[in-house]
Amino acid sequence: MAAFHSPSTASIGMVLLLLISFSMAAFAYGNFYHNFDVVWGDGRALIQEGGDLLTLSLDKTSGSGFQSKDEYLYGKIDMQLKLVPGNSAGTVTAYYLSSKGEAWDEIDFEFLGNLSGQPYILHTNVFCQGKGNREQQFYLWFDPTADFHTYSILWNSQRIVFSVDGIPIREFKNLEFLGAPFPKNQKMRLYSTLWNADDWATRGGLVKTDWSQAPFKASYRNFNADACVWSSGSSYCSSNKNAWFWEELNFAKKGQMKWVQNNYMVYNYCEDTKRFPQGLPTECTFADIF
Repeated sequence: MAAFHSPSTASIGMVLLLLISFSMAAFAYGNFYHNFDVVWGDGRALIQEGGDLLTLSLDKTSGSGFQSKDEYLYGKIDMQLKLVPGNSAGTVTAYYLSSKGEAWDEIDFEFLGNLSGQPYILHTNVFCQGKGNREQQFYLWFDPTADFHTYSILWNSQRIVFSVDGIPIREFKNLEFLGAPFPKNQKMRLYSTLWNADDWATRGGLVKTDWSQAPFKASYRNFNADACVWSSGSSYCSSNKNAWFWEELNFAKKGQMKWVQNNYMVYNYCEDTKRFPQGLPTECTFADIF
């Protein structure tokens, strides 16, 4: 029985504790003071609770926004958001990765506000070399203003996956071998903004922002980037790279995505034949084959 109290067993226990502690540290959430810069809003963007919470606000004078200190070339990005409550018509909360320049790449989440009691529209888009027009839009299956929910972007060399609370809602595959562009060479920062877009955001601009409801506020917490960070001309990847760099949707995840698209998708550019009378984009024709 004394063997159970031997130094070697105690050492093994200590190693296990250290491994558990290391794992917890590796997946610790980021701090907004350390990971982001407020770049717009003249005091309307506030970092609070020791860096664990960030809020953006919008009034008739200005919106607000922030950006990541780091630039990424592939990764898995998570952020929890709680959107503008009540009558948010005319407002847009944007959360996206983007490079710079005239031929930029971009991976978009945009939350289009609505009248009280009417659902938000989650607008997604992918830009390659400055060209977008790859919109898919969804209702959500919960109230995104009542609590925080996790919105994730998986971006690797083979695919981009948009997820909500771990449920994939959209996959954009790399089909460059068929001539479809894919963002793969440009480093991107993470941005988020809250701004007035009542010329188009709600029912095509028919519903305007009710400024008597201002200031409008969106909240952020629990940022995590398991990613390759660009620094001094090179990309430095996390030790956990293999967990996401080769990630693809398994059968269960594909089933979840199909459920979302069958029940909550409200617009899909790949079905808009009027918009593309000369034929749908290449990725629409072949996405289900490859």
